[in-house]
Amino acid sequence: MDWHKSTYSGQGAGCVEVSEGPTTLVRDTMNRSLGHLGFSASEWRAFIAATADDEL
Repeated sequence: MDWHKSTYSGQGAGCVEVSEGPTTLVRDTMNRSLGHLGFSASEWRAFIAATADDEL
């Protein structure tokens, strides 16, 4: 898996990382060993759209 974090997050430790593929995986950079959450492509697109539209 190839994990990355947003370029908007800067160098702060309190970020999330994302691994994109058939399922988008999200994990906390401060607690990587605790696992991750998985989202379908449609769920992830809806989340990104809602975030961009300030709906969250």
